[in-house]
Amino acid sequence: MRIRNLALLAVTLAACAQTTPPQTRAFILGGHRAGQETVTTSGGTRTVDFEFNDRGRGPKTHTVMTVDAKSVTTSLKTDGNDYFKAPVSETFANGAWSNGAEKGSAASNAFYVSMYGPPEETAVLARALLAAPNQKMALLPAGEASIRRVGELTVSAGGKSQHVTCYEISGLGFTPSPVWLDDRHELFASASSWSSVIADGWDSVIPQLLQAQDKWRDEAVSAAATRLTHTPPGGGIVITNARLFDPATMTTTPGTTIVIRGNRIESIGGAAPDGFERIDAQNRMVIPGLWDMHTHNSDDDGMLDIANGVTSVRDMANDTDFLLDLRKKWDSGAAIGPRVIMAGIIDGPGKFAGPTKVLVDTDEQARAAVDNYAKLGYEQIKIYSSVKPELVPVITAAAHAHGLRVSGHIPAFMRAEEAVRAGYDEIQHTNFLFLNFWPDVADTRTPVRFTAVAERAAALDLKSASVQAFLDLLREKKTVIDPTVSIFEGMFTSRRGTMSPSYVLIADRLPPQVRRGFLTGGLPVPEGKNETYRDSFRNVLAMVKALYDNHIPIVAGTDALAGFSLHRELELYVQAGIPPAEVLRIATLGAAIVMKHDDQLGSIAPGKLADLDIIDGDPSKNITDVRRVVTVIKDGKIFDARAVAGEIGVRP
Repeated sequence: MRIRNLALLAVTLAACAQTTPPQTRAFILGGHRAGQETVTTSGGTRTVDFEFNDRGRGPKTHTVMTVDAKSVTTSLKTDGNDYFKAPVSETFANGAWSNGAEKGSAASNAFYVSMYGPPEETAVLARALLAAPNQKMALLPAGEASIRRVGELTVSAGGKSQHVTCYEISGLGFTPSPVWLDDRHELFASASSWSSVIADGWDSVIPQLLQAQDKWRDEAVSAAATRLTHTPPGGGIVITNARLFDPATMTTTPGTTIVIRGNRIESIGGAAPDGFERIDAQNRMVIPGLWDMHTHNSDDDGMLDIANGVTSVRDMANDTDFLLDLRKKWDSGAAIGPRVIMAGIIDGPGKFAGPTKVLVDTDEQARAAVDNYAKLGYEQIKIYSSVKPELVPVITAAAHAHGLRVSGHIPAFMRAEEAVRAGYDEIQHTNFLFLNFWPDVADTRTPVRFTAVAERAAALDLKSASVQAFLDLLREKKTVIDPTVSIFEGMFTSRRGTMSPSYVLIADRLPPQVRRGFLTGGLPVPEGKNETYRDSFRNVLAMVKALYDNHIPIVAGTDALAGFSLHRELELYVQAGIPPAEVLRIATLGAAIVMKHDDQLGSIAPGKLADLDIIDGDPSKNITDVRRVVTVIKDGKIFDARAVAGEIGVRP
């Protein structure tokens, strides 16, 4: 196989010695074409134009890169804008790089992975790795990548057939990244359930690629799950010397014995049966497993969650087939991951539609979408920004008839108080609470729903009559709020070139290429608005405290990096002024109560499912200690948190 790869590479390099017709690839987001990449090759130089539109966000870049005979980039220049429309100017030449977030140089033959590079760069790296000794290379600014061939397919579309080979590149993220190359080693596709780049005219074969990727990846995932999941041989666990936190009373009881039989809590403080596996907690705190109430799960997220003590998540929008399959794997133990509660997204058609195939424009379509989600076992409906306001009561009535909760963004041309009166049980994201008071910001399908809040939130008086009346409405209707404040910390306060405050405590533990992503900053800050944006975030936290003070239920969700982001979300609630013990209640029993799973989860009590964390510290007094997870038990299975984290490249 090594000889065949080198032979094909030689053919590819020979072909690149002349100008070739442009290659066009489609960018598919949520099942719809959202952009494209065009590549023109002339000798060793590739010119790449890449852009896509994601609800008004998305990059638009022009890249010129030159490679040597081994496909290693020797120079690169990228201009344009990033995902949040901030200007991009990135260069690499003679071992030196500059991209606005980083600047450095190194005398080596390593491969520079650009900060704002197009998808084409993945294929360039793949070719360089295939030509490298042992198919490994050092990366710049840091890290190492390797490649392995995992399989091949012949796909057909529009009367054409194409032979493609799948490779996995390790070293770019927490887990290997699949890439499909054609027989000339040109990029054919980079595919996932969320977004894909694929040769123009071939998007119909994405499901085949995903099915094959999953099949080949499942073997490695299953092996890791077997190695890292410990099932007590005696059928049960006895935890001794535990400091048990009870979220119902927000008290801690030292010297506690917890008995688990199978996947259930059998007793607290009772006799320890013979033959059960014993865990000496060594006076560490034991808390119920954490809940992240706003996720969009991927294959990587399962281990990130378990390593960080998150044993239950609520998925707030995903590809239906992918999510059902992923939940099945996590529940069966074929892969490591938390319990999943599913919320089904519904949006309206149009250029700002969210990344989903479930788009409705009529009463009948709306009811049919709700019916289908109910049939599939979903517990909640999430309404998105492009839904017509007149369809909101239709969706809420249909969902409530099935016993489903309703939440979401506030659709464009609608205000939060109108959505609550129309049947919302919950609102996602704090920004929509602020937007309620600015009716002139009507079309919130675009990034204005972020920028308007960044520019105006600081000036909103939370003690004003209008805000108090709104809070009274939320309390009266028992409306739950999912604040996701950590994402607004990133948007409003992160600055390019400095580590995001959301990740500064754990950045050095992450794989190098992951860590770099947290240096890119948040929203572009207009001249003179730096402190305004920071003050607006402070008022976002003040809004969270106002919710708490007014007895409006809060759930802890992230909409960001699995596991680690939940820890930051909880820290920010404490920073807002909520006591740490109450924050722990929000992230455990509070979440279970909202989702009506508190008879089974949310606290450590006889008869409940055995989901819990052993913490080396006391997060009920110092919330940051929630990061110090030692052992996680999910469904009666034992996980060493450090070992799970190490499997995905996270250092202790």
